[in-house]
Amino acid sequence: MSDLVTRRDDGNVCILTLNRPEALNALSPSLFGELRAHVETLGRQGDDFGAVVLTGAGRAFSAGNDLKAIAAGEKAPTPHFQAETVEMLEALPQVVIGAVRGACYTGALELVLACDLIVASDTAKFCDTHGKFSMVPLWGMTVRLPRRVGVSKAREMMFTGRVVAGAEAAAIGLANSCVADAELDAAALALAKQVAANSPWTLRHEKELLNRAVGLGYGEAIRSEREHSPGRGPDSAARVAAFARR
Repeated sequence: MSDLVTRRDDGNVCILTLNRPEALNALSPSLFGELRAHVETLGRQGDDFGAVVLTGAGRAFSAGNDLKAIAAGEKAPTPHFQAETVEMLEALPQVVIGAVRGACYTGALELVLACDLIVASDTAKFCDTHGKFSMVPLWGMTVRLPRRVGVSKAREMMFTGRVVAGAEAAAIGLANSCVADAELDAAALALAKQVAANSPWTLRHEKELLNRAVGLGYGEAIRSEREHSPGRGPDSAARVAAFARR
């Protein structure tokens, strides 16, 4: 790989960085290919990591889909390669945390919406510009954005194409928090460490149950949890014993 996406491990936390700062980390097909390779590897690593941080190098998370690559005829290997990669990120057994500074436009917004949690810096700019280029979402925007911020606010963001800054993103539930730009990396890593300190067994199965409940009615979702929860994990006894020794 050519390091369009880099990986760094910090204990049981993995940090993936979109690494095209000179192009504001625009999402070219080549970058998506490297992202998928990392995601596939993490999917196989399972309990080795409790959390993944996804961020961008330089002053932006990502300016979105690489329109220059599209104009030049660069294509992904399959028609829905990018959308499927976003789905694979969403389905990772680890908790995925998006750390967003600067631009997070359109395709990048679709990408970060696949994260379980989002930490925004006060420089973050979330925006859907599909309408400006006569394009329609293909990577999950019409599904994930309403579930994150509600249908009315999603309609507003998509129909107007206006920029939502980091503080507003936190206020409307698009981001979980907004921090000073200089604190973003440390804040995202601290959150990831807090998550990863818990049982990977619990994290994986809670994530599965949460995803399974999407779209179910209340009673059906309650039954689904009861029927599909695996209960105590293999590390439960050791964790309970360690707590009792405090």
